[in-house]
Amino acid sequence: MINKLLLSASAMLAIAAPAAAQTVVITNARLVVGDGSGPVEGGTVVVQGGRVVAAGTGVVAVPAGARVVDAGGRWVTPGIFAGFTRMGIVEVDAVSGTNDVSAGSSPFNAALDVAPAVNPRSSPLAINRLEGVTRAVVAPDNSNGSIFAGQGAIIDLGADMDSVTTPRAFQFMEYGEAGARAAGGSRPAAYAMLKNVLFEVRDYIRSPAGFADRGKDALLTRADAEALVPVVQGRVPLLVHVERGSDILTVLALKKEAPALRLVLVGVTEGWTVAREIAAAGVPVIASALADLPESFEQLAATQSNIGRMKAAGVLVGIGTINQDEARQARWEKQYAGNLVALGKLPGASGLSWGEAFAAITSRPAEALGMGGEFGSLKPGRRGDVVIWDGDPLEIGSSAVNVFIDGVEQPMTSRQTRLRDRYWDPREGPLPKAYQH
Repeated sequence: MINKLLLSASAMLAIAAPAAAQTVVITNARLVVGDGSGPVEGGTVVVQGGRVVAAGTGVVAVPAGARVVDAGGRWVTPGIFAGFTRMGIVEVDAVSGTNDVSAGSSPFNAALDVAPAVNPRSSPLAINRLEGVTRAVVAPDNSNGSIFAGQGAIIDLGADMDSVTTPRAFQFMEYGEAGARAAGGSRPAAYAMLKNVLFEVRDYIRSPAGFADRGKDALLTRADAEALVPVVQGRVPLLVHVERGSDILTVLALKKEAPALRLVLVGVTEGWTVAREIAAAGVPVIASALADLPESFEQLAATQSNIGRMKAAGVLVGIGTINQDEARQARWEKQYAGNLVALGKLPGASGLSWGEAFAAITSRPAEALGMGGEFGSLKPGRRGDVVIWDGDPLEIGSSAVNVFIDGVEQPMTSRQTRLRDRYWDPREGPLPKAYQH
């Protein structure tokens, strides 16, 4: 019986190595570029060498030998760029052998790097790929003893063994209630830890050889200090999970302590209450889309209009799924974005236009991390992540028909679809019964 549930050897070999990128031309598309604009009819997308070389409604030259796909008027969009997940680093939360999200007994925190833990065969990757998710932000979770969780990565969801697109793409930090718990029990403790870390990193920058590494008893080991150098110097973004309005202002004030910091706020349930300050600081946000009820005392001002109000104030906002089954359900972002479109039609509520809602799950998260030139849209030069849909991708009943990642067409199967097909007709078959030898 167990053997019946396993992938065949040939199927495993099929996903072992990435396929070569094709030159693909998708014509007759209802085209969505992903930059905030709405769909246009009669569009064409050209992907060559794994990247978009043209996308629009004008005359587009078809390269010789290209594979031409007639979309038949279907929606064609960039793949979804999931703004915050923990996909690929955990299978079963309660089974420690499958969970690499955090390291509770490690002496290291900021130095931890999720890239070696990403499992390309993790079940959620294929499930979310079938729903049009092509890239994802993968973040660690913090452990007791530090507000810093470690270095996150950008991954692709392709059916091969080379998932990590950008390792060490950002540092992740907890503030607010979770940061307080990690630092010793209060927000003042978390803020004191943060300031002390900044001091120690500056000492390390001045004299790496003279840095006093006190081992496991140190607040900052040498490896942690080294990992935080590019953060303090502004070469790597610092993603900070923060929810309460006053905590957001405290985090924004860090720019005075370390002007080079490239802050990105994550979660941000009460962001609308300080939206003007966030916009004035030029800090982007990866928000939880539909946090409409207070789940904690730091979310008392929760409202579904949060993202719409921040966008109206001039904040760059993308959608993430922190604390929303983020190891498995990045695909929910489509529904969240669609709900924001519907919300904009309700009297007194603030939502997003269709184009901006779709950008919130594609180009905006990429831009928040400084990667808008690589991912999230079909502008020339971006990665060739393209999805053909059978309907409006923000409608809950629509499905992806074709998915391309880096110009490579992906299989539209997962372990779940194979099990469905195998047991769709439950008649007796040639395989032995479980109790037969």
